[in-house]
Order: sequence, then structure tokens, then C-alpha cells
Amino acid sequence: MIRLLPTAIALALAIFSLIDCIQSDERRIRNLPKWAWFLLIILIPIAGPVIWLLAGRPTRASAGGEASRPTTRTAGFPQPERPRQRAKAPDDDPEFLRSLKKANTEHEDLLRKWEEDLKKREEEMRKDEGPKPDES
Repeated sequence: MIRLLPTAIALALAIFSLIDCIQSDERRIRNLPKWAWFLLIILIPIAGPVIWLLAGRPTRASAGGEASRPTTRTAGFPQPERPRQRAKAPDDDPEFLRSLKKANTEHEDLLRKWEEDLKKREEEMRKDEGPKPDES
């Protein structure tokens, strides 16, 4: 069983590296083209995956950081793409605040109508009862 452990580790490392290589964005892979890394991982059993992890895999900074945003080419010169508009926090979004204010006024209007209806009913009940005779 222990003799199979190095083989299992090498196989797991190769599978992980292949999947990681396939899923990586081709523009962010370092040093070699994607197809070359794929062949290197398959043809060189243990060293290929290790080299991929050390020298080919995109770094964390380039995986999503500001330092290496994707670029577009204009007249042969790379131009940084415009940064995407970030989602606003609810308290910074004027549209969200307006919707809250609208919902709040709707609730206040409904509450005001209920109060008016309740006052009308109370007045009607008082009129129907009439003045109470004094009990002595």
C-alpha cells in the first residue's frame, strides 16, 4: 500500500495541474503558451506539474488584482480597459434610498387612512350610544 502512495501523489498532482492549466486564462499564464504547459504536464510526470505550479501558473496578484488588468490594443499600443463600475453600498445608492422613501410614504399613507377610518368609527359609535343617563 505504501508503495502506491508516491504514484497516487504524482497522479493527483498531475490531475490538479492539468485542470488548473485548462481553467487558467491564457493571457495570464506565465513563460509558455497554454498548449506547451499542457504537453509539459502530460509528458514529464512529476517535474512537469511542479514546474507548472512554480513557473507557469498565474500569480495571485495577476489573477484578479489591479496591477495587471486586461488591456485592449489600439494602434499597436496596449490601453488599459476601463475599470468596471463597482456595486454601491445600499446607503450610497440614491436609487435605493428613493425606493425606501417611496415605500415608507406608502406605509405612512396607509397608516394615516387606517387612523382616519378608526376615528370615524369611534365617532359613529359615540353618536349611536347617545348621552348616558346619570345613575343615582
